[in-house]
Amino acid sequence: MGQLRNLRRGDGEAGLILLGLDPSLSSTGWGLIRAEGNRLAHVANGQIRTKASAPLAQRLVELAAALEALIAEHRPDAAAAEEVFVNQNPGSTLKLAQARGVALMCAARSGLEVGEYAPSLVKKAVVGTGGASKEQVRAMVSVLLPGVRIAGEDAGDALAVAITHAHHLASARRGVR
Repeated sequence: MGQLRNLRRGDGEAGLILLGLDPSLSSTGWGLIRAEGNRLAHVANGQIRTKASAPLAQRLVELAAALEALIAEHRPDAAAAEEVFVNQNPGSTLKLAQARGVALMCAARSGLEVGEYAPSLVKKAVVGTGGASKEQVRAMVSVLLPGVRIAGEDAGDALAVAITHAHHLASARRGVR
């Protein structure tokens, strides 16, 4: 992994801004946190929705445009996304993979290094067990980011991905694998 900048930012704050992504074609969750040492702080979170009635290509274009605008506005230092899980419906899995590809491409094209984490690893990093429920993950996100107002389930998952990435970057700096 290359070196991430950890400089005083233009907004007067030090630390890394990390973008977590929970890609989906219908509602991509995003969450931005500031990581400074062991301290985490919420920056922003939300969801990018596309119309189910629109053609697939148009939905992917809308997702890309929204992600590019988000990255340009907040200027994160790194990004992370949840890996695709295979569900019962191959068509849904394929659409999820396409949305994930757009998210990874937008982050990489913006010059961001992108971490990728399995859903069970995100749960373990945030809650302590890979089998945690969504409610447990959301509760721990609220504990780890006091005062956060989570914009929806997908945004909460994205914040959990950002927290996981912060933990992994901190461990890497300490030489822990």
